[in-house]
Amino acid sequence: MMNFPAYTNLWGKLAKYLHVIYSLLILVFLIIPIIVIIPLSFNSEPYFTYPMPGLSLKWYEAFFTSPVWISSLKNTLLVGVISTLIATVLGIMASLGLMHPRLQRLAWLKGVLMSPMIVPLIITAVGVYFAFSPIGLSNSLLGLILAHSALGVPFVIVTVTATLAGFNETLTRAGRILGASPLQCFFQVKLPLIAPGVISGALFAFATSFDEIVVAIFLTSADQRTVPRQMWSGIREQLSPTILAVATILIVMSTIMLITLELLRRRTERIRSGSL
Repeated sequence: MMNFPAYTNLWGKLAKYLHVIYSLLILVFLIIPIIVIIPLSFNSEPYFTYPMPGLSLKWYEAFFTSPVWISSLKNTLLVGVISTLIATVLGIMASLGLMHPRLQRLAWLKGVLMSPMIVPLIITAVGVYFAFSPIGLSNSLLGLILAHSALGVPFVIVTVTATLAGFNETLTRAGRILGASPLQCFFQVKLPLIAPGVISGALFAFATSFDEIVVAIFLTSADQRTVPRQMWSGIREQLSPTILAVATILIVMSTIMLITLELLRRRTERIRSGSL
């Protein structure tokens, strides 16, 4: 007869395998809609059905040769890059302030700074529209840049504050003792060590801007469409496999960013453990 420790160990292994299988099933369930889209973007015919009669790259060619799509891509990259830079700078400054002992007790302040991440986008979009309309920032890329900057700041705050939590302030004090100014200590001592958190926050901010559509609908005109808004308009007006090609490109970009974030997370862990 099996003894109790062996019996417990067997059930522990079985539960572990069941948990892995259950997690894989959930992962497959979530990924299937994405996997289905990718092959259809290579369909030689403008149909969203299987089996496909043949393979072709003409929908990708249509994307890269279409003035409308290229203009949307340029607007998306312009808004994404500038809003990411603004959000990163503001997020770093806010994170440094929140880590100050006097401000760590003010939980409501952090809540206010994190509110763009919590408030539903439709409410943010309506509020930004009514705030920007009187000063002429609606129907402009500048207004969209400012709105996306506000949406990206919370992501930078989350990643940078998490990195700063493990930062050894003795290094900063050592730099000050050696005669460095506070600005020099930040750029030469603190920033290189918290760089993984900064880059992670910047990538999240860029991804948020690149994929955002609700605010873009409120703040952009027909001549200032971003890629997500152009996709939304294309689905409403003319369903074309070009949209699937664009979606596949976005999936690849998102995958690359996720891999980059994972590498940065591991680097941050190595920094905290003192292996670097």
